Amino acid sequence: MDGGSDGSFRTHFVREPGALKQHPALVLNADYRPLSYYPLSLWPWQDAIKAVFLDRVDIVAEYDDYVHSPTMRIRIPSVVVLKDYVKPQKRVAFTRFNLFLRDEFSCQYCGDRGDLTFDHVVPRASGGITSWENVVAACSRCNLRKGSKSLRRSGLTLRKPPRQPGAEELRNMGRKFPPGHLHDSWLDFLYWDAELEA
Repeated sequence: MDGGSDGSFRTHFVREPGALKQHPALVLNADYRPLSYYPLSLWPWQDAIKAVFLDRVDIVAEYDDYVHSPTMRIRIPSVVVLKDYVKPQKRVAFTRFNLFLRDEFSCQYCGDRGDLTFDHVVPRASGGITSWENVVAACSRCNLRKGSKSLRRSGLTLRKPPRQPGAEELRNMGRKFPPGHLHDSWLDFLYWDAELEA
């Protein structure tokens, strides 16, 4: 399902919880897995109700609250599942956000999680290119310390070698960073495919 040209179907999700207002709906693919873990695949309640009326989703769980129109009263969906399977993207875009997610939002030199930027392992001045294999998340302090020096000259070491992540790997990485609010009705669907502890 590609959504057609009307743009009413979305697989791009909001990262800012405030933009969702109240009663967001968890959006599951037809296989009952979230379309995205980070950001979590959430729609504002208005989009979820619209998708129900367009017969694009089934309601799996609902909030206790209702919305009203002049002629009807509808419980607000808290979990919806797409009727048609959306094939996950195989290619991972090389963006600052995806780079930080790959590196688990921590400096790849010291492990610090605050004030992140990115660093070219082989400096551009020395012919280093901007690629998955040469760019890492770095805190401002380590980035300043390294400057345009090589790793050896800077005295810094990488926590792990940088490489291009696979799409599934990046999706699974996002599961380590749950949003601040998880509605009870979402929990079975967010972690049901996780490996069970022995």
